[in-house]
Amino acid sequence: MSLVFLRLAELLRQRGQLDAAHRIALSGLERHPHLADAHDLYARILADKGDYERAFDEWDMAVRIAPTHIGALKGLAFLYFKVGDVDQAVAHLETARRHNPEDPGIAQALALVRGGQPAKAAGGLGMGPGHEAATAASGAPMEDARVFAGLEGAQEGLLLLDAAGRVLGGALRNPAGQDVTDAVAAYLAGVSQEAARTAKLLNLGTWTGLATEGAQGHVHLAQPTPHALLLVVRDRATPMGRLAIVAQRAAHAARRWLEQQG
Repeated sequence: MSLVFLRLAELLRQRGQLDAAHRIALSGLERHPHLADAHDLYARILADKGDYERAFDEWDMAVRIAPTHIGALKGLAFLYFKVGDVDQAVAHLETARRHNPEDPGIAQALALVRGGQPAKAAGGLGMGPGHEAATAASGAPMEDARVFAGLEGAQEGLLLLDAAGRVLGGALRNPAGQDVTDAVAAYLAGVSQEAARTAKLLNLGTWTGLATEGAQGHVHLAQPTPHALLLVVRDRATPMGRLAIVAQRAAHAARRWLEQQG
C-alpha cells in the first residue's frame, strides 16, 4: 500500500467518517508499522473515537520511532493535560516548540495549557471539540453487576470502595495471585478524608488524584464522588501517563454506576 492512505484516512477523519478512517489507517499501519506518521494518524482517529488509552500507546510509539514528531508530541500533551498532568503536557509542547519554533499553534497551546483551559487547549492541539461528550452520551448503559464492565482489565486491578472502606466493585490480587481486596479496602478506609485534609492544609485546593510508582507496579488513587474512592493498579510496563488515563475512564464508569445505584 502506498502512503496515499495517510491523506485519505485524514480526510475521512476530518469529515467525521471515523469508522472508515479507522479501517484505512489500520490497514496502512499494518503495512508500515515503523512509520511514525501512520501511528500519529491512527492515534488521532482513536482519540476522536474516545479511545484515549490506545491513542496514548500509538502516540507513544510514534515518539519512540521519531522523537521529534510534532503531531505525536502534541497528542501526548493533549492526553496528559486531560488527566491533569500539566507539567508533562508543557514538557511535550516545549519539546515540540524547540523542533518547530515557527508553529503558532504550539505557542497558543502552551499558553492555554498553562492557563488551565482544557477545551481551548484541545483545539490548539488539533483535537476535535466535544468528542468526549459525544462518546459519553452515546455509551450503552452499564451492567449493574459489573461496575467496570468494558474497561481494560475489568474487575482485576480496579477497586471501588466507599468512605468506610466497604468494597463496591472490582478486585485486587498480589503478585503471588492471592486475593487482597478486603485487606486493601480496609487499609484505604478514611484515606480520602486524610487526602482532603492535607490538600486543604497545604492550600492545594480539592484533591483529584494521587499516583505513585512501586518496585513491581504503579498505583493511581482517585475520587469518583465525594463519598467513594477508586484504586487502579497496573504493572511497571504501563506508563504513568497511560495509568492516569485508565484511572480517568474507570472513575467515569464508577461515577455512572454509583449514580445508577441512586
